[in-house]
Amino acid sequence: MDYFIIIVTTAVGLYFHWWLYRRIRQWSDRDLALSLAEGDTAKRAYMLEQLASAQREGVRRRDLPAWLQAAAADYRASEG
Repeated sequence: MDYFIIIVTTAVGLYFHWWLYRRIRQWSDRDLALSLAEGDTAKRAYMLEQLASAQREGVRRRDLPAWLQAAAADYRASEG
């Protein structure tokens, strides 16, 4: 019975750490997109859409900042 408790507790702890890691990554990606919006509400919605698009397209996490910066530049180009 002791081994069962240790195994279950370890499994739950590992799952919780994995879940927390994923949430922090999501929050940091969202914060990156919102920081590029520069306080503009319309651009904020646009950048969140672009973040969702990047996730659907499978943009690698290391390429995400450059991808979002290019999307922000495209927004400025289409705006003016």
